[in-house]
Amino acid sequence: MDIKNVLVADAVDKACVELLKKNSINVTCKYKLSKAELIAEIPKYEGLIVRSDTKVTADVIQAANNLKVIGRAGAGVDNIDINAATAKNILVLNTPGGNALSACELTCSLITSLARNVVPAAASLKVGRWDRKLYTGHELYGKTLGILGLGRIGKEVAVRMQAWGMRTIGYDPIVPATEAKKFNVEALELEEIWPQVDYITVHTPLIPETKNLISEKVLNKCKKGVKIINVARGGIINEKDLLEALKSGQCGGAALDVFEQEPPKDTVTLELIQHQNVVATPHLGASTAEAQIRVAVEVSEQIIALTGKSEKYTSTPGIVNRSVLLNITK
Repeated sequence: MDIKNVLVADAVDKACVELLKKNSINVTCKYKLSKAELIAEIPKYEGLIVRSDTKVTADVIQAANNLKVIGRAGAGVDNIDINAATAKNILVLNTPGGNALSACELTCSLITSLARNVVPAAASLKVGRWDRKLYTGHELYGKTLGILGLGRIGKEVAVRMQAWGMRTIGYDPIVPATEAKKFNVEALELEEIWPQVDYITVHTPLIPETKNLISEKVLNKCKKGVKIINVARGGIINEKDLLEALKSGQCGGAALDVFEQEPPKDTVTLELIQHQNVVATPHLGASTAEAQIRVAVEVSEQIIALTGKSEKYTSTPGIVNRSVLLNITK
């Protein structure tokens, strides 16, 4: 594939640009482009690299007369119109494993923070209070963790939380029960999971099947006081329903790193963030130095592999729309 010019539209680690240039690919970095500016700019390039800020809509893709590949430095591709790209024979790449450990570690941190009321207790002490009894927590030992999505991140969360003595059950329509058993997760159907769990953590993409996966109906099937963690994508959990469950006590606490709107402006979301039983962080799942380097290198390596300029990079494991690759290689 002939890729001479690449536009980097979101800030990625410098390792990405350096590796592309080392392999004789011209790189232009232009961040925070408006939709109109991106549409005007995109015809100049065969490659586009984004993170989550830039929205690669059908209009942008329609204007991309020379574009051959879109690389997402991260796992989620819901900011890219996959159907429009596929229709135009444009490959979409992602780096599904690059931030897995970082997202996993944040998830585990949030689970333990919820269990021991770390955030509100720390805030209380900082203003001069000594509320030991008010912030009595719970042990994780012997509790049941429901993991929705047993891919890279879900698997790593399971292994780590088992070390705390948690029982791990989970659901994934793709991962076989025999495979889940290898990392000590009992694979169950969703309706079997809800009544058993003390904690639920979600690790799925945001697709039509997972939109509002956690809703009022689901929360009411869980134990009173169930705790919810989301370091995946906003929209998987219905924020209005979660807020009502927190108010009623049906949900005992939530730890949220992602939201339906980012940055949050909706009144429901803002109220949810302010709830006393919510720990909220600003989409930090992949925000570690290690993860940023990893995804930057992986996305550039995949683009270089497509050009055939280096024998070192021969595989493209993050191709989202493989039908395009088949069309190209026919």
